[in-house]
Amino acid sequence: MGDARHRRRVATTGARGYLSESRCPLSILAFLLPLMLLYEAGSIFYLARLGREGPEPLIAKGMLHRLFDEFGGVSLHLPAIALGVVLLVWHVMERNTWRVRPGTLILMWLESAVWTLPLLVLWIVLATRAAEPGALAMGQDIAGLPWQARLTLSIGAGLYEELLFRLILVTAVHFVAVDLLRTHKDAGYVLAAVTSAVVFAAFHNMTASGGGIDARLLAFYALSGLFLASLFILRGFGIVVGAHAVYDVIALVVVGQS
Repeated sequence: MGDARHRRRVATTGARGYLSESRCPLSILAFLLPLMLLYEAGSIFYLARLGREGPEPLIAKGMLHRLFDEFGGVSLHLPAIALGVVLLVWHVMERNTWRVRPGTLILMWLESAVWTLPLLVLWIVLATRAAEPGALAMGQDIAGLPWQARLTLSIGAGLYEELLFRLILVTAVHFVAVDLLRTHKDAGYVLAAVTSAVVFAAFHNMTASGGGIDARLLAFYALSGLFLASLFILRGFGIVVGAHAVYDVIALVVVGQS
């Protein structure tokens, strides 16, 4: 009996430890760093021509680029640098340990894959009849691009859409609602999630083939945005980026190949 209680206590402590560690900025940075490096390398080798011949393929990345235009050519990489600096400063301010457990990173990938399932269900139910398989973030036809470019775009969408629409927008709305307007914390989260979902949907192409707004696409983007905002609030920035990126890889690279 005592051994059983000890095992339950150890399991509970381990679960709580993972839930806490997966939200720590240093763990998030270690989790996202491979994605950040892959996107930056892929943008140089596979997206450079696309960027010269057409509009910025990632809406969120394009908006972030415009914020850094005054820095010249290096501005292409400043969003990634800024994200890394923010996470490091956040970590220093929280005075957490500088140790990251590999097991935590593995579990974060597994959890991200699990949270991809609701997005896939939404896509199957709402979006497959309305449009070609595509990333949540893409507003242009990229089906003809090589798989390396689509993989790069999938990773970039996960990173920079979540940075803009969740980390920045949800945090800002919650700060205004709770810290400045003194609303209840939970009401602030609801307002932030709904605002993020509305803005997220508004920045996507929802035009029906015959003109007008496609109701299925509108519902898909709005519900996806609400789900991702809720996931960000409940499980943190790393997990929501992982879930978004995994979904995009499945939609653009795996399904897009068939």
